[in-house]
Amino acid sequence: MGEIIALVDGSTYSESVCDHAGWAASRLGVPVSVAHILGHRQGVKADLSGNIGLGARTALLEELAELDQAKAKLAQRRGRAILEDAKARIEALGVEDVHTRLRNGDLVETLHDLEANAALVMIGKRGEAADFAKLHLGSNLERVVRASDKPVMVCSRAFQPINRVLIAFDGDPATMRAVDHIAENALFAGLSLHLLTVANASTEMRRKHEGAVALLRGKGFDVTSEILQGDTIQVISDKVSNGEADLLVMGAYSHSRMRALIIGSTTTEMIRSCQIPLLLFR
Repeated sequence: MGEIIALVDGSTYSESVCDHAGWAASRLGVPVSVAHILGHRQGVKADLSGNIGLGARTALLEELAELDQAKAKLAQRRGRAILEDAKARIEALGVEDVHTRLRNGDLVETLHDLEANAALVMIGKRGEAADFAKLHLGSNLERVVRASDKPVMVCSRAFQPINRVLIAFDGDPATMRAVDHIAENALFAGLSLHLLTVANASTEMRRKHEGAVALLRGKGFDVTSEILQGDTIQVISDKVSNGEADLLVMGAYSHSRMRALIIGSTTTEMIRSCQIPLLLFR
């Protein structure tokens, strides 16, 4: 089954990541690995080529190097404190097997190594520098979702009990993988599932939709379903805002990055607007 990777950065969302990780770990009976990744240190770039003398320039470079080392040590201490707090929070939820990992390096590259034995990756919707008023997403969120080979849960600002799952089904390979995953995963045992397709009800789409419903029901799940027409983002957002779901499952970034830049991304818009956690599949 693997473990749950919970990415924390000390922001408000880190508490939610811990709570969601505790919920999932308790249902799956798997350990949690809490990770805090320090990015590559950025050197202080300064133009020292003016009229400053050689001796003064050397002294300044030495002072900048000392300052850089002090910042690195402080970041390490802060990272360890963040991890210890996260570990204590998850353990308080009844999860006994929790360990911490403090790493240096690029987030995506480091995550690729960490997630080798992972069942699920969790990350907060926004980081420390997020502008809540403008609904800015965390700068690393899209990188993680696009790069991860595992399902990624994007945690909402605060954890709420999860009983009803809305599956946004469009027949693409990513959502087919999501249905297969749900059908075999104890995380969803006992939860109420609703399979929603927003598209023209073509024969092919209806066949895929009904096949997904039959698969889930065959595994013993309580499943309702519907096919609706309209704007995908609006229809799903209305369902969520009406309190019809506690967790949204959907495929992530099914179109190319260039297409997303030109016409926008359903995935990005749903992450930005939804006030519930999302479980994303590539």
